[in-house]
Amino acid sequence: LSETSFEKPVFIFKHSTRCGISRMVLKNFESNYSLSDDEIEPYFLDLLSHRGVSNEIAGRFNVVHQSPQLILLRNGECHYTASHSDIDAAELKEKIKE
Repeated sequence: LSETSFEKPVFIFKHSTRCGISRMVLKNFESNYSLSDDEIEPYFLDLLSHRGVSNEIAGRFNVVHQSPQLILLRNGECHYTASHSDIDAAELKEKIKE
């Protein structure tokens, strides 16, 4: 992920498949998402199945774990993060232009 983020922005959407809030936020994000794979590299992470990966992401990119959580990586670093109701596909689109 870190290496890819030097070529183009990467986002990680971390969520719990058992949490109603996570499901609602993910559904809202997906319905408003309009970026192409040429613009950004998307990753969706199921926290229940991949807790270790989530912990590694939090440590490597120095972000506090939250769920649901959107993390935008650029040039090997966390450029932006949002959680819960602050996750917004339009905001992500603006952040990749910065």
